[in-house]
Amino acid sequence: MLPAAGMDIAAQAPLPTPPPVPPTTPPAAESTTTLLPGIPVDAPACANDAGSLCARVFQYTHASWLSRSADSIVSHGATVAIIVLVALVLRYAVHRGIRRLTAGANAGRVPKILRPLRDRAAASLREAAPQIVERRSQRAQTIGSVLRSFTTLLIYGIAFVLVLGEFGVNLAPIIASAGVVGVAIGFGAQNLVRDFLSGIFMMLEDQYGVGDIVDLGEASGTVEAVGLRVTTLRDIAGTVWYVRNGEVLRVGNSSQGYSVAVVDIPVGHSADVDHTQELALAAAAEEAGESTIAGKVLAPPEMLGVQSVTAEGILLRLTVRTRPGEQWAVQRAVAGAVKTALDAAGVPAPTPFGAVAPTAGR
Repeated sequence: MLPAAGMDIAAQAPLPTPPPVPPTTPPAAESTTTLLPGIPVDAPACANDAGSLCARVFQYTHASWLSRSADSIVSHGATVAIIVLVALVLRYAVHRGIRRLTAGANAGRVPKILRPLRDRAAASLREAAPQIVERRSQRAQTIGSVLRSFTTLLIYGIAFVLVLGEFGVNLAPIIASAGVVGVAIGFGAQNLVRDFLSGIFMMLEDQYGVGDIVDLGEASGTVEAVGLRVTTLRDIAGTVWYVRNGEVLRVGNSSQGYSVAVVDIPVGHSADVDHTQELALAAAAEEAGESTIAGKVLAPPEMLGVQSVTAEGILLRLTVRTRPGEQWAVQRAVAGAVKTALDAAGVPAPTPFGAVAPTAGR
C-alpha cells in the first residue's frame, strides 16, 4: 500500500514551469515608397509617383487640389474640347446659311428666306416702287437677325449643358433655377416679350414695311423704320410716331397691291344725272391719260353712279385704280379735271343746306 501512496504524492507534486521565452519581433519591413526630393510633407500621395501627371502638376503649381484633379481634368478635357469645337463650327455654319438665305435683297432680288413667305407687293409694282427693295432688305435682315440670335442661344446652351454633364454636375437644380428666373422675367417683362413676338409675326406675315402708308389706330402715316419692338411712322404734318408693336391691334395698309382714288362729285337736283356721269367719266379718262399721272394709274376710271341724294343735291362717285400710295395725287388731279369739265358744260352745283337764294334787286 505504501508504494501506491508514494505514487499519489509524486503525482500531486507540481511540475516545474519552463522559463518565459521573450517575444520575437519581426524585422521592420523596408519602405517601398521613396519620397522624391523637394516634395513637401503635405503633398498628395500621387505626387510621389515620378513621371505621373499629378507629380508634374504639383511640381509647377504646388496646388494639392489641382494635382489630385489633374487626371480627371485631362480625361474629360478632350471631350470638352470636342464639344466646344463642334458648337463653334455648327454656329458658324448655321449663321453662314442664314446669311446666304437673307442675301440678295440689296441687289434687288427676292431673298431665299422670303420666297416661302407671303410677299404682298404686286409683281407689276416692283420696278416702279424703289422702297420695295429697302423693305425687303430690312425684312430679310430682321428675320435673319432673329434666327441667328435664336440658333446661337440654342447651340451654346446645349453645349454648356453637355460640358457640365461631362464633369458630373447635377443639372436638376440649375434647370429648376433657370425656370424660376424665366418665370420671374416673363412676369416682369410681359410687354417687352409681347412687343418682340408681335414684331416677329408682323415681319413674317408682311403686314407692312418701310414706305407703306398705314393706319395703326392712334397714329397714321408713312412707315420709316420697322423693328422687332417699335415701328416708326411720320404723319402728314411731319410728326414722328413711335408705336410699340405689342400695342398695334389693327393695321390699315394703303400701299399693298394697289390703291383706289375715290372722287365724289356733288351736283344739283336739276342736273341730268346720265349726262353728268358721261361728262365726268370722259374728263376723268382724259386726265388719267396725261403724262403727269399716267404712270400712277393702273386701270381706266370707273363711274359707280349715284352715291347719295341729300337736301343739298346729288352725290356721284367715280373711282380710279392706282399704284400703291398714289391714290391721293390721282384723286386731286381727277377731281380738278371733272370740276372744270362740269362747270364748262353748265352743270348746276348743289345748293348749300339752309342757304336762301338771293332775291332779285337786293
